[in-house]
Amino acid sequence: MTPSIVIAGVRSGVGKTTIATGIMGALTKRGKRVQPFKAGPDYIDPSYHKLATGIPSRNLDSWLLPHEIVSELFHKASQTADICIVEGVMGLFDGHSNLDESGSTAQLAKLIHSPVVLIADASKVARSVAAEILGYRMFDPELNIAGVILNGIGSPRHLEFCKPQIEKSTGIPVIGYMPRRQDLVQPERHLGLIPTTEGTVVQEWYDSLISQTEETIDLEAICDIATTAKLDFVKPYIYPECPQPKIAVIAVARDEAFSFYYQDSLDLLEAWGAEIVEFSPLKDSQAPERCGGIYIGGGFPELFARELAENTPMLRSINSLIGRGIPVYAECGGLMYLGQSLSDMNGQMHPMVQALPLSSSMKDQTLHLGYRELEALCDSPIMEKGQIIKGHEFHWSVLENKPELHNALYSILDQENRFEGFRSENVWASYVHVHLASDPSLAKRFVEVCSKFSTL
Repeated sequence: MTPSIVIAGVRSGVGKTTIATGIMGALTKRGKRVQPFKAGPDYIDPSYHKLATGIPSRNLDSWLLPHEIVSELFHKASQTADICIVEGVMGLFDGHSNLDESGSTAQLAKLIHSPVVLIADASKVARSVAAEILGYRMFDPELNIAGVILNGIGSPRHLEFCKPQIEKSTGIPVIGYMPRRQDLVQPERHLGLIPTTEGTVVQEWYDSLISQTEETIDLEAICDIATTAKLDFVKPYIYPECPQPKIAVIAVARDEAFSFYYQDSLDLLEAWGAEIVEFSPLKDSQAPERCGGIYIGGGFPELFARELAENTPMLRSINSLIGRGIPVYAECGGLMYLGQSLSDMNGQMHPMVQALPLSSSMKDQTLHLGYRELEALCDSPIMEKGQIIKGHEFHWSVLENKPELHNALYSILDQENRFEGFRSENVWASYVHVHLASDPSLAKRFVEVCSKFSTL
């Protein structure tokens, strides 16, 4: 059984990603193979995990995914690791519901039987932080909060006013802290932290973070707490029991503009017989000619709209493959790329692939965020008409025109059946991100559909 630990926060913005990345990096520096995970549907924080560990981070979402699948994904990835570290989402008890733990970090920690290290912001309090920690311990006695890390400590004297009262009142040890250091705060923009795929994370920041983590966080205590995890063997459910032969080639768009993919979605496609071939809509002149399907995930096409539009050989290549009947499935940023045009952050319009009757823009700057329950209005590479699945929506852009019944991809059941996404012959695209592990049929169907057009 691999040691594991959940790094949770009392709320968003307390430094979970910075501290989790620091711990992952410091343990990796010590020679440990650290398998990172992220609670919830986030795509950006996992890029920091990979920077620290050299290993792709995996999303564990107890609302998007059936619980037995969450356990399977966690167990499978843990097999080659020395320690698993899970970064939580929002506050410890925040999730899909306002009255139960559904989709929360707390629910996930109990599901995978991992102890929790709780991060609290002490920058504007002293002894009072103990009351906050006590409240979190008492709110759910079944949850194993095994340690506390304080962020925003101003001085040794400040730490002396926080630590003793926490340990006396709660019985939970304070196993480290991070000082107030503005140079360790990562810049943000409209969707949160800037992904490391864009190359904005400088080595100096990372080295400083690791050095600070080693100095003020007890890494031995982290490892000791992790050994109390109790998840046992989990029987395969979503992955095939036996290796499958390669029957399809799926081209996956991946670069600075398109980087939002669930690692397990890609792994499931490979497990069910797909050869994944990555290509860059920004830099390559054409998509892989022998592919039997194209998968374009989310990202930040609005920041690279001019470059995408100027890469006319790629636009022609994708249109040529679409003309040959190659199935194309896209999400969020991919939806924007497949439309007629994209208006960037400055309001400048750029022509896109023009495979779908839509245009997107950033003009309203309205955040669309939340879990969605979807019903497929047509057959697609991943779903059959009438199939119901869960997904997640997270974008600032808007569409100039809305889908109608004849060309919509989904009906959003928990939003008065509003139409979502577009379809046009062999092209399907939506703002909603779907985790291919959310239903055993999705990845297998995608591979089988693409096998009909692939050249192996």
